[in-house]
Amino acid sequence: MTLGLSLGVIVGYLVIALAVGLVAYRVSETTAEDYYLANRSIGTAVLLFTTFATLLSAFTFFGGPNLAFAAGPEWLIVMGTLDGVLFAVLWYAIGYKQWLIGDRHGYVTLGEMLGDRFGSTGLRALVASVSLLWLFPYVMLQQMGAGEALVGLTGGAVPYWGGAALVTAFMILYVVLAGMRGVAWTDTIQGLFMLSIVWIAAVWVVSAVGGVGAATGAMLDARPEFGSFGGGTYSPGFIVSSVVTIAFGVTMFPQINQRFFVADSGETLKRSFVLWPVLVLLLFLPAFMLGAWAAGMPIDVPDGANVLPVVLNEYTPAWFAALVIAGAMAAMMSSSDSMLLSGSSYFTRDLYRPLINANASERREAWLARIGVAVFALLAFVASLFRPGTLIEVGDTAFSGFALLALPVICALYWPRTTRTGMIVGVAVPQLAYLAVVLSSVVSAVPTLPRTVAGGWDVALGLMVLSALLTVGVSLVTAPTAESDASRFAVAGD
Repeated sequence: MTLGLSLGVIVGYLVIALAVGLVAYRVSETTAEDYYLANRSIGTAVLLFTTFATLLSAFTFFGGPNLAFAAGPEWLIVMGTLDGVLFAVLWYAIGYKQWLIGDRHGYVTLGEMLGDRFGSTGLRALVASVSLLWLFPYVMLQQMGAGEALVGLTGGAVPYWGGAALVTAFMILYVVLAGMRGVAWTDTIQGLFMLSIVWIAAVWVVSAVGGVGAATGAMLDARPEFGSFGGGTYSPGFIVSSVVTIAFGVTMFPQINQRFFVADSGETLKRSFVLWPVLVLLLFLPAFMLGAWAAGMPIDVPDGANVLPVVLNEYTPAWFAALVIAGAMAAMMSSSDSMLLSGSSYFTRDLYRPLINANASERREAWLARIGVAVFALLAFVASLFRPGTLIEVGDTAFSGFALLALPVICALYWPRTTRTGMIVGVAVPQLAYLAVVLSSVVSAVPTLPRTVAGGWDVALGLMVLSALLTVGVSLVTAPTAESDASRFAVAGD
């Protein structure tokens, strides 16, 4: 009965989200701009919460509490404070400038914008290909999180592959139907739901163990090192690497970067990034502290399991634990649907149209995008079955790969002397180097290259610096091509 109730709550929630997608489908237009960007009509509240829900993935709901459980509550400072503020700054520096440019010229993707500025189909395809490459592990991360969540909630009655398959099926159905309008609507509902339910969960659990003081005291008794700042996992290298690669990587995520184009006005965008750090801290505080407090609770967390479902099963009723996991799966689905939608736009707009069929109709493009969503999601599902690392490891791989795009893009946005060759070299060389590092850790035939050096410093930081040096250096020694047009990025409102 308990198992049936838990699964009923989760499936019921996903069905409600699918119903919202059906409503959005009925009011949507059959144009690529409406499907991908909701005709650039998103207001402040919806923009804020669709960005919020899109980022709240398995990395946040399970990876974050797991890290706090294992290493201490300082993850809250890294992600909840430092990263939230840095991303808000980048949202202004990159996002507002992109909105001004996109509003003037009607761009749908980052690759389209850069390709037009530099008159380069090759650059456009390169940016799209790199983005799709690193998007793959992050979609896979959501499927891994869903599989692990249902295993934890049901005590193994639902196998790992079953949870991964469930969220895959729903996100394919949802994205094929809904488009950006439906994604944004459900993201707003899911964002509000997740924020509410995680606070209720924290209050419920803390009350059950005797209050905040008792929970904190038990945590410090079990793990005294949790009471001091720094040390262990939280070395300066780890903290700086995490903050920088995650914040810069997030700005280049297709599903986030594309939201820089959807606002109905510049003021909407400005209000959203001002409110962003507050909203992020409101969610991360209860979620990560539950993970840290769990270190002092008399619970057994199996190796490789997620701590949050174990805590909820111990201290809350089955129906409520299922509701929280439904919220977490909603977070994964809201991330996945946005990723798949943006990924399909990168494929159709930046690869299919310029390289295969420049005269494709809007209707043909829209249906090709839907087919691409299904294929991409199914491939990611198959890869997720092999569990190629922890949620944190898989997430960090994607963040760092995207972070390498950020500094060349900033150069293009703000330095008119940037050249096409500088951009191509600044993007391609660091990406190839980082790909070699990643492959060396998963392919036994390739010598292993270190991901971190000298006490936790991520090699991606060095490659970010390299990307900027190459973009600037090569631009200085090469001439702008005749097809380049720096005036396309000269917009009012800078």
